[in-house]
Amino acid sequence: MRIVIAKDYEDMSARAARIVAGQIYLKPNSVLGMATGSTPLLMYKELIKVHKEVGLDFSEVITFNLDEYLGLPKEDEQSYYYYMFHHFFNHINIKKQNIYIPDGMAQDVEEECRDYDRNIQNMGGIDLQILGIGNNGHIGFNEPDIKFEATTHRVKLDDETIEANARFFATIEEVPRFAISMGIKTIMHAKKLVLLASGENKAEVLYHALFGGITPEIPASILQLHQDVTVIVEESAAHLVKHKYQNHRI
Repeated sequence: MRIVIAKDYEDMSARAARIVAGQIYLKPNSVLGMATGSTPLLMYKELIKVHKEVGLDFSEVITFNLDEYLGLPKEDEQSYYYYMFHHFFNHINIKKQNIYIPDGMAQDVEEECRDYDRNIQNMGGIDLQILGIGNNGHIGFNEPDIKFEATTHRVKLDDETIEANARFFATIEEVPRFAISMGIKTIMHAKKLVLLASGENKAEVLYHALFGGITPEIPASILQLHQDVTVIVEESAAHLVKHKYQNHRI
């Protein structure tokens, strides 16, 4: 595991974008695992900038998103389908047929989950997976106590996650209570992982995830067992891990 302390959110985002861009330059048909939420937003803007100014080519790239709310149609502004197209896909030259996002309106959720994992396997697995970390240690929507062996599955969101995501909705009652998420097992099969952490509220859970016991109560702790993880944490989230990290320049 490599831990990189970035001076601020902008620095964290730029470093993450360089890793993604480097992956694409080295392997133009890379399979990328995409994250949503506020943390990766500037990373996506940086990648759009590299695409437009330098010509970073996404035409062969394949993407799989970590998760999607159940019950939200693609057109809903709070769906992750809408998020990805609005903030990223509409601004690069990726092919729509190469974009995979769980269907939040699937009639058969279990079949949707099986198909999603099957599609990842058919594409040769994920080369590089971007992750954020929730206040309760979740990655994707894998909440505490979700078994590590889970593949893509239906998840009941914790109250803490619902409260954290309420800022994106008009009222907390509008936040969906269920989602489809890649499971821990699916995430851990990615060849490379990049975990982004931003904000002082993430400092404690990040410390426990990186240096505490490996437990489903902190789902991100399983990342300690992955063979290729880069953690990029901005300064305000890093004060508890500073004395244990080795800063590798990227």
